[in-house]
Amino acid sequence: MLLVATAIYLVHGHGPTSAAHAGEKETTSVVGDQRKERAFHGALPQSVVDMREMILAAVHAGDVGELRDAIEWNEIQPDFGEGNDDPIAYWKRVSADGEGREVLATIANLLALPPARLAIGKDPENALVYVWPYVAELPLDKLRAAEVVDLYRVMSAEEGKAARAQKKWTGWRLAIGADGTWHTFRKYD
Repeated sequence: MLLVATAIYLVHGHGPTSAAHAGEKETTSVVGDQRKERAFHGALPQSVVDMREMILAAVHAGDVGELRDAIEWNEIQPDFGEGNDDPIAYWKRVSADGEGREVLATIANLLALPPARLAIGKDPENALVYVWPYVAELPLDKLRAAEVVDLYRVMSAEEGKAARAQKKWTGWRLAIGADGTWHTFRKYD
């Protein structure tokens, strides 16, 4: 029986590591005895969906000022890095078009990718934080081919190569907690 199973595995590639051998994208890796997600492809909590949709409403409106609704939905303002004082003015200033639409396009590109799902905190219901893009949470020097493509969806090839060489995320990152709290949207240096 073992000989038959081995032959089937060798011919058809069915087995625990066949996805890696076939070049398919795996979404988890083994770290110690635990499996670590590389990207989360499951259903998001409804509160995360609601906040994501509120943010995307501004994208679809083409008006960075529409992000104010999502910002004000939080009890505490999200971390916007340099733009904490006036995020709308900041995004207009750093956007090449001067209207913030480039930043909206960045948000759309981030949210089009799957998030990373991180367990942070002790509250079992709200300990999870969803981070876009998931590649921001991976070791950049160990990205798989498809993950490099996703990296280039959210930053230029030049920026991506530099980030990978530094082994440090240097792009935009957006995080929403399991309870729907928008935690951050900022560019990292």
